[in-house]
Amino acid sequence: MNRLLVILLFFSSHFTNQAQERPRALGIEFGVLPTGELNAITDVPGVKVGHITKIEGSAVRTGVTAILPHSGNIFQNKVPAAIYIGNGFGKLAGISQVQELGNLETPIILTNTLSVPMGIQGTVKYTLNQSGNENVRSVNAVVGETNDGYLNDIRGMHISEKDVINAIQKASEGEVPEGNVGAGTGTRAFGYKGGIGTSSRKLPGNLGGYTVGVIVQSNFGGVLTINGVQVGKAFNKYPFRNAIEKSDGSCMIVVLTDAPLDARQLERVAKRAMMGLAKTGGIASNGSGDYVIAASTALEMRIPYTSNERTNNGDVLGNDSMSPIFLATIEATEEAIINSLFAAQDMEGRNGNKASALPVDKVMELMKKY
Repeated sequence: MNRLLVILLFFSSHFTNQAQERPRALGIEFGVLPTGELNAITDVPGVKVGHITKIEGSAVRTGVTAILPHSGNIFQNKVPAAIYIGNGFGKLAGISQVQELGNLETPIILTNTLSVPMGIQGTVKYTLNQSGNENVRSVNAVVGETNDGYLNDIRGMHISEKDVINAIQKASEGEVPEGNVGAGTGTRAFGYKGGIGTSSRKLPGNLGGYTVGVIVQSNFGGVLTINGVQVGKAFNKYPFRNAIEKSDGSCMIVVLTDAPLDARQLERVAKRAMMGLAKTGGIASNGSGDYVIAASTALEMRIPYTSNERTNNGDVLGNDSMSPIFLATIEATEEAIINSLFAAQDMEGRNGNKASALPVDKVMELMKKY
């Protein structure tokens, strides 16, 4: 396949996904809290997302997604963070330092399983080359993954260090492409084509006015449930119908909020994201890598790399005020996962393997019955 055709395929996929109607536009409303303006993780002020999508030949179906909690030098101005393991069959890099120190010092990178080393290398090189980091000699890159090997030639390890850096550099605010883009290019979920999905919730002023944003890389199984309706059961498409079927896979979930939360509170938030996954019918099966990365972007919670202060500044939200954040996280996670399915397109990849898009028309017919 020539380079022009590769580029055309990328833009065709990009614009097709953008044209897909989201569930909310079709009348499906998740939960009770209002969304942000874009119903995306970028509704959290300062957050940026960048995708690199690789569709080449008949077998390369993969990519990189970069999530930046703020647009400054993240290493020099770290953010409080926590990671929760729903099921640990995965290769999440950087987890131990986040758990130990309670902060994040790089963009969050999502890609495929065997490209995690390139994710680390690209993120480290990007960080070392930032102005102000000339004397830095240790970088804790956080890189998550799901296995896209059914559609993608994953053994070919087609993601490069340059791809990772490009994803970070092209990250922007505003609308976030969903479906067959970035790290979601070759993924599957609930027996259908999966991908990238995002959603947000904006708390009313009397609950703090904070925004909670979620982005997911869906690549897992279970009995698909949309807004309480068991779609997977109705369509006779779910695991364990016979002894040889499995529902293994993974889901990376990133939760960002401008609420002033510390690492302990963010771990509590991360746990609730798994409740959102469960509401979609996900079961965190034995072979599934289900991880949640949660961080606070609040300016007052930033952690400077160098400081003469003996104590950290910034007041954290009281525990009694956490419940609305929990609810927002559950709702946004559920909707982000379903958004990833609605945006995804049919895809053929490695060895002629195919993943069909969710039959949205049939889903809507079923939803109308309820």
